[in-house]
Amino acid sequence: MKNMAFKIIISPRAQMEIEIAIDYYSLYSSNAPKSFINSLQEAYHNLENNPFFSVRYRNVRSLKINKFPYSLFFVIDETQNLVRILSCFHGKRDPNKRP
Repeated sequence: MKNMAFKIIISPRAQMEIEIAIDYYSLYSSNAPKSFINSLQEAYHNLENNPFFSVRYRNVRSLKINKFPYSLFFVIDETQNLVRILSCFHGKRDPNKRP
């Protein structure tokens, strides 16, 4: 029996952080926003198939986005096959402000 893919749910906070990142990259390059979105979609794909990445604290896990200084912070609801993305956090920001 094949494992059911996990559904991704993006919190309003994470969506806002993603939009801010895209807006920032669009100021400097026409290709960077597309590349960021592609890397983000690759991360979503990885989470849909196997979200059991390293636990950062309590039940919050993280996954680094390829080629960019961002990580997705998320929790897993195994009973409903859901991955809730809490934040798309820039790695160079104040670590005290992590979700």
